[in-house]
Amino acid sequence: MWLPTSANGESSGGGGAAGLGLVQRRLHLDATLLGMLLLLSTVGLVVLYSAFGESLVQVERQLIRLAIAFAVMVVLAQFPPLVYRRWAPWVYAASLALLVAVLVAGELGGGARRWLDLGVVRFQPSEFMKIALPLLVAWLLADRELPPGFGRTMLALLLIALPVGLIAVQPDLGTSILVAAAGGSVLFLAGLRWRIMAGLLALLAAAAPMLWYFGMQGYQRQRVLTFLDPERDPLGAGYNIIQSKIAIGSGGLYGKGWLNGTQAHLDFIPERHTDFVFAVLAEEFGFIGVLLVLALYFAVVARGLWIAHHAQDSFGRLLAGGLALTFFVYFFVNIGMVSGLLPVVGLPLPLISFGGSSLVTLLAAFGILMSIHTHRRLWSS
Repeated sequence: MWLPTSANGESSGGGGAAGLGLVQRRLHLDATLLGMLLLLSTVGLVVLYSAFGESLVQVERQLIRLAIAFAVMVVLAQFPPLVYRRWAPWVYAASLALLVAVLVAGELGGGARRWLDLGVVRFQPSEFMKIALPLLVAWLLADRELPPGFGRTMLALLLIALPVGLIAVQPDLGTSILVAAAGGSVLFLAGLRWRIMAGLLALLAAAAPMLWYFGMQGYQRQRVLTFLDPERDPLGAGYNIIQSKIAIGSGGLYGKGWLNGTQAHLDFIPERHTDFVFAVLAEEFGFIGVLLVLALYFAVVARGLWIAHHAQDSFGRLLAGGLALTFFVYFFVNIGMVSGLLPVVGLPLPLISFGGSSLVTLLAAFGILMSIHTHRRLWSS
């Protein structure tokens, strides 16, 4: 898919500053996108209150995290896209160095090495790569003619493969999929040729047996087998997904009502406030509630692609489109795995699941997206 540019590399804009509201002019925030993000976050707090058994303490903790994440978004929206373009290689290099540091000196927990503890702060460096990689790929591809040639495409694929490989060996399959989607979506929007795409798919299919025996951990192979046949171990590996599907199905059309989800409140749904929070939502608000939340998610993606279409140059266009498509992959994979349509890979439901680091990264990406939209005139000058 190639997002078209005008002859001089800039879109005609449209709309202009006259129609922008006070929020957009002074705070560089996109009011439409901000409204949808706040609405999704509110839905998240409502669902979490039920998932935590009506615990206000946990909801307050999530509220603090949301406040921090939205503050990060506001700060990043103030920087013009030119700043992100200049710093893209350095941000990528620093993020890659942190991934190497995790493998050397990261904290080991639950059989994985994903965190760095600096004494005063503990963080997951792979989260940074969700932003650093699309920044770098957009920077690499934007200053040349699009679609990119074979050599530049191969270089972009190598730059994508490096962090994806480092994250996969931690091991963290869910984050490695998201990081691959973040870089790959930018390459796709730049006009990745179908022949190259077909070649990559063929290569992946040929390498699948090697990945199965030598690239995947035992528990990851177990998740794939459970996805194919959850009933093979209903009280063990298949328990989570079976209970999740029961909860989703029992919600029916209108749901059992807020705070009335029996699967959630009787502790049948594991990880119901993090990765499997969608099952709680579906059980209590039913098919109608699920449709409304899905509509909100798709509206956010549509707004992101609209911003990409109206961006002023190729860098902004590729970066904004890549961030929007990454958000789509984010909620699509989570809902797919909770519904039994995809293997469980351990991804939270964006803006609804309980958690902090992924929330900050997610809203940081939206801050950059808003920057691309609200700095259009300044950028051109």
